[in-house]
Amino acid sequence: MKPSVTGAICLSLAASIWGSMYVVSKYVLDFVPPITLVCFRYMIAFAILYTLLKREQWKNKKHEKIQLKDWLLLGWIGFIGYFISIALQFMGTKWSDAHTGALITSATPAFMVLFAWIILKEALTARKILSLVLATIGVIFIVGYNPYLGTYFWGSIILVGAAITWALLSVYVKVASLRFSTLVITTYAIGFAVIFTIPWMVWELKTHPLVLESSSVILGILYLGIVATAGAFFLWNKGLELMDASIGSLFFFFQPVVGAFLGWFVLHEELNSNFFMGGFFILMGVLVVTIQPRRK
Repeated sequence: MKPSVTGAICLSLAASIWGSMYVVSKYVLDFVPPITLVCFRYMIAFAILYTLLKREQWKNKKHEKIQLKDWLLLGWIGFIGYFISIALQFMGTKWSDAHTGALITSATPAFMVLFAWIILKEALTARKILSLVLATIGVIFIVGYNPYLGTYFWGSIILVGAAITWALLSVYVKVASLRFSTLVITTYAIGFAVIFTIPWMVWELKTHPLVLESSSVILGILYLGIVATAGAFFLWNKGLELMDASIGSLFFFFQPVVGAFLGWFVLHEELNSNFFMGGFFILMGVLVVTIQPRRK
């Protein structure tokens, strides 16, 4: 499959939006608990995407037939990716910082190599193994070691889990795209994520306060639901549909660039040497697996 210009634009926009998401969520999380914020953004996103899906089906007079095994696949995507991974992202960002969250989760393409080998039976070459090793070294540099095991350390560990589960999601989205449109996959997977998230939100609100008095907090929630979820998830899934996963994964690196810049510019976060050293190793790991040598 040749790289698609449209696919490249979709993936670039999605990753850039997610980079900005870390800054917005870092602010909103001071007023809204993490699981509750995840549930809010999914409710908003599902309402928008479901309306668009039904409008498209009515316009084209075409309804995809979804069998039980397909519902299980869509439910799994919603659970492991849109529930587990995003919840880990929000919790990790709350306990660390925006630029670290954006950079650690950018190791996702390297983890995609491992899951593609396990699930899709793609060959695990020396180049792919080197990519995994470099990305892992980069993550270790960023996470570092804190003998007192403070919240920043645990936040970074949680973000590693977010990167791994998002890689798993991306592989299964590629599987589902062979049968369903991007809009169908994104809509129903987010719908399942709402179902999985609501019970945890109810439990969380019993012990954590919810403050929605500020208009900026409400605008932040709307941005996360409409732009960073409905829009960015659709763009990412569409990009994966139009491009090979190994090539498309390279565009994930727009996320830490945007996230680090906005974290420094808006939140005045400091970027230390470990951040840049870890970013270098992660970048090398992603480039090793995504840029193939030109054949004569």
